[in-house]
Amino acid sequence: MLKRVGLCLLILSTSVSAASDKAVIGSTAEMSVAHADLSYVARIDTGAGNTSLHAFDIKVEGGSAKRMKDNVGKMVSFTTENNAGEQKRLTAKIVKTSTVSNSQGRETRYMVDLDVGFKGKERTVRVNLRDRSHMDYKLLIGRNWLKDRYVVDVSEKKLIGPTASISIVESGLKFKTRIDTGAVENSLHAYDMKIDNEDPDMEKNIGKVIHFTTENEKGESHVVKSRIVETSLIRNAQGSEIRYMVELNVGEPGQEYKVKVNLRDRSKMSYKLLIGRNWLQGHYIVDVSL
Repeated sequence: MLKRVGLCLLILSTSVSAASDKAVIGSTAEMSVAHADLSYVARIDTGAGNTSLHAFDIKVEGGSAKRMKDNVGKMVSFTTENNAGEQKRLTAKIVKTSTVSNSQGRETRYMVDLDVGFKGKERTVRVNLRDRSHMDYKLLIGRNWLKDRYVVDVSEKKLIGPTASISIVESGLKFKTRIDTGAVENSLHAYDMKIDNEDPDMEKNIGKVIHFTTENEKGESHVVKSRIVETSLIRNAQGSEIRYMVELNVGEPGQEYKVKVNLRDRSKMSYKLLIGRNWLQGHYIVDVSL
């Protein structure tokens, strides 16, 4: 029994290690087809075995045989178009045919080798050609491009470094921000806090309006008015303290979303805004090397 458990743990550990060696990609990505020198917004599709490129006006050079399989080895020319409407005429060697089954039935497509990937990092992959004019994505990335290199995160989390320029809509300010995966909550520099009809008992102030001044690292300040949604007990090296929490729209400029933020005087700290896990979770992956 112990041997079985040990073997299972070893397999699990190996799987996790293998996954951690692969890069993370979202459900869509901006990809380049080097031969065409065009960029596409590509759909990342783990359900597709092969990568597929929008192609029309497909012509086999020297004339097409009746059976598509008999054209393998010949050159094929076709036009491709990206989402921006930019077109290129390409020529490639037919290396294979692929029969695809979908809700419309079965169809056979020519396959060619093209360099596909992130701009400047393209690599050769087998691509099937089909008219995707009626589809949202003119390039579909299948398992043959992903295999052994990428894991797909359909939540489309973005990468963020250990610091970032973060905006708080209600303040009209941007902050040079510390991204802290060790902190549960976000924390904003706040002083001169005044609560309407304040009670000495902090818990009894929940639901009341609070006015406070916040200031970024450049010395730019703004008075913010918000509502206390809860209190938070924070423990740190100096001991423990209770802070008020408000909801503010926080994020990269133009991509802010509402999240809870605790208020404290951070005048002695290098970063006037600290981003914790409650803002990161489900949205970002932190890469401290950025």
